[in-house]
Amino acid sequence: MDTGTTGETDRPEWVGLPGGLLTLRRLLLVIWGGVLAVATGVVLGLLAGPAWAAFAGCWLVVLAWGWVLLGRNWRSWRYAERADDLLISRGVLWREETVVPYGRMQLVEVTSGPLERRFGLASVQLHTAAAATDAKIPGLVPAEAQRLRDRLTELGEARSAGL
Repeated sequence: MDTGTTGETDRPEWVGLPGGLLTLRRLLLVIWGGVLAVATGVVLGLLAGPAWAAFAGCWLVVLAWGWVLLGRNWRSWRYAERADDLLISRGVLWREETVVPYGRMQLVEVTSGPLERRFGLASVQLHTAAAATDAKIPGLVPAEAQRLRDRLTELGEARSAGL
């Protein structure tokens, strides 16, 4: 007798990104928004008069809008390890889901730039034979990034051994 539960076990177990990436991106937004607001206010104040310097407030509107968009974008990033492939999902308006079969992976690397290191973050970059299927998972805790790299490398070697 079919209980209809087979679909329940096939669902991937999604993992979201830690909050450090959102903090880093919002900090950069505030820094750049503040610099642009001050520069615009000073330049317009000196060249066109104090009334025109108020247009620097437009950058504050952009900053508030960017704050919300960054939060929505961060929540859209997630990944799931399945039996034969890795799923990476992202995007708010245009949803993009990448499926990377373990047997097609040629290189899995962990990268971390200076700002990422300062915030305790790392990214996992997946390279395949087809450049269109290369994928990246940003903003992971370094221990999770290394665990994921080791697991994906191990699964990739096991799956490609039969080719």
